[in-house]
Amino acid sequence: MSAAVQPDGVVSGAVERGGDVSGAVERGGDVSGAVERGGVPGVVGVIGGGRMGSGIAQVFAALGARVVVVEPEERAARERVASGLRRAAEKGSLDGDPAAVLERVAFAASPAELPATAELVVEAVPEQAGLKAEVLAAAEEAVAGDAVLATNTSSLSIDELAAVLRRPERFLGLHFFNPVPASLLVEVVVGAATSGWARDRARGWVRALGKSEVVVADSPGFATSRLGVLLGLEAIRMLEEGVADAASIDRAMELGYRHPMGPLRSTDLVGLDVRLAIAEYLHGRLGERFAPPRLLREKVERGELGRKTGRGFYDWD
Repeated sequence: MSAAVQPDGVVSGAVERGGDVSGAVERGGDVSGAVERGGVPGVVGVIGGGRMGSGIAQVFAALGARVVVVEPEERAARERVASGLRRAAEKGSLDGDPAAVLERVAFAASPAELPATAELVVEAVPEQAGLKAEVLAAAEEAVAGDAVLATNTSSLSIDELAAVLRRPERFLGLHFFNPVPASLLVEVVVGAATSGWARDRARGWVRALGKSEVVVADSPGFATSRLGVLLGLEAIRMLEEGVADAASIDRAMELGYRHPMGPLRSTDLVGLDVRLAIAEYLHGRLGERFAPPRLLREKVERGELGRKTGRGFYDWD
């Protein structure tokens, strides 16, 4: 069964390549216009080469950035980026040869190997606060003082992660959605210390990728995860209670409310383990309405994690 998502392509657009806005940043002014004219950063670091990290690397490389992916399992990460580029080329949504674009992507074993010239570093490791804090602190030591540091977390506190940084004003959330090349939205999450120039640079880069941004303040689950997880958990409870089968619940939301994908299929795509981790975090912060259903816990215990394992609420083989 294939996921009902938009084509896994890249929006190329008429975007100029590799503009330098560091001077505007050093002067401390509003650089949103300069970033939009300059396009994507010239050099981008991505920490984590899983599904999200490889997608983030793909979209920046496709628009001309040099990308360094920090991932110990280089072979698997390289293949994820390469296969994404091939799919984009097959759909006619990639401006350039996949092999040539892939040459702009390099790999490193640790954040300490990130290039000092990186203008943006996006952390995309698993949703574990300690791990994220560790790699962000290491990245801060590796890059220049005017680089923007970002986390792709879908729920963890920006302010709590910022506490480990010497310069939290350059740190924010850049919450991309799965699959990254096809999704149209990036949630820009600003913490209490996030500066206006970091926020505006991030907004410009999102637009240069051909995506739209929403800017939200740091809070548990932000806007998208808080709403999306709540809907997904209730759909799982309905399935658990025998209200309807998975396909019927999803179809009700797709046809009745014009959702592009139902909440159970979406959970399969995101990963049931990821959904459970976010629900547990929000349960602790926001109360019982985010309590994970028994069925979700049981499926994760059985290893039925969604598309990535071949079975979740649907069979994907």
